[in-house]
Amino acid sequence: MLDFSHNPWMVAASFAVALFAGFSGLSLLRGASRLGTGQRKLLVVVAAIVLGGGIWSMHFVAMLGLQLPVIFYYDGLNTLISVLVAILMVGLALLLLHFGQRTRLRIALAGVVLGGGIAAMHYIGMLGMQLCGPVFGLPGVAISLVTALGLSNLAIWAAYGTRSKGHILLGTLCFAIAVVTMHFVAMAGTDFYRTEAEGTAGPALSNAILAMLVTLSSFVISGVALLSGVSFFTPPEAPAQAPFPSHPPSPPPAPLEPAAPDGVKSRPSPPTRPREPAPGSLPVPFERDGKIHFADSSSIAALRAEGHYTVIYTGKHKHLCPWSISEACDRLGPYSFLRVHRSYLINPSHVSHFQRTKDTGVCFFKEVETLAKAPVSRSRLADVKTALGV
Repeated sequence: MLDFSHNPWMVAASFAVALFAGFSGLSLLRGASRLGTGQRKLLVVVAAIVLGGGIWSMHFVAMLGLQLPVIFYYDGLNTLISVLVAILMVGLALLLLHFGQRTRLRIALAGVVLGGGIAAMHYIGMLGMQLCGPVFGLPGVAISLVTALGLSNLAIWAAYGTRSKGHILLGTLCFAIAVVTMHFVAMAGTDFYRTEAEGTAGPALSNAILAMLVTLSSFVISGVALLSGVSFFTPPEAPAQAPFPSHPPSPPPAPLEPAAPDGVKSRPSPPTRPREPAPGSLPVPFERDGKIHFADSSSIAALRAEGHYTVIYTGKHKHLCPWSISEACDRLGPYSFLRVHRSYLINPSHVSHFQRTKDTGVCFFKEVETLAKAPVSRSRLADVKTALGV
């Protein structure tokens, strides 16, 4: 058997390639559930190529750092099969995640398929070595397969348990750890021996040719990662809106003053003027102490139907608004408010987290003391997920 070692710089480079690939593929699919079927299929294809190609690139970057006392090369057909298997297995995992209801079983199954794709790519690629044959021990194969399945499931759960930016970044890190750890655990259970030259099924790939192919694929993956990062880390621009709507709400009628005694002139109280609203917000009227006051729509977390009126919820207070829930929906719709239930209208910017409950959902408000949560009806679920980017 032959002694071997790894170049630490190539090990670090392989981990970087896995990170770029994981970020590119997972960030590309953020918000894919709100797209049409055709667009979603296209994104899944691109993400599968990036993730599968990233697994392949990571493997062969690490193999370029493999130091053996003999010269070796690769069978081109085996190398091609290995990358195609990785892309197909990753694509199947993404199809499970993005077509159909994302249940716990489907997420776990997607993790198993991804782990199986990582392991299959590794061992098929290793079998393509020429002039130096690998020997796989059964315990080493079993340990590496368990490692791939376990860490791949961790990556999928981290990225898809909640589709937030933080979870996607965590899933990216877990994906890179899964690919790199599986590779080197498998290499630890592999021995090498010298073999005679044999005919290859495909063209022979020397380390020099392989290095050019891996450099090209790594360049493409890095470019996709940079392009994905532009939209991932840059906050979306708020649409330009006038500070007041084109048809401002008519002021409600002033309350009747009690009749003054004969001979005494009554002095009407001055009308309450709305305070200057924040840019892009709408003054919303509410009643308090017999007078009409106004609140900026940006400070309102939610509105709830109360007969022909609504109750508005801010951070620490709730007030009675003279608008009906339908009128509030019409007036506040241009200001990003969303009807989530027949009785509830919410401001997505105040939602702290979202929970899916079978065919419905719940929006939670951490900073609103007077309203902990608002229900989401089944018919409104897709709109809410789109607004929240999940």
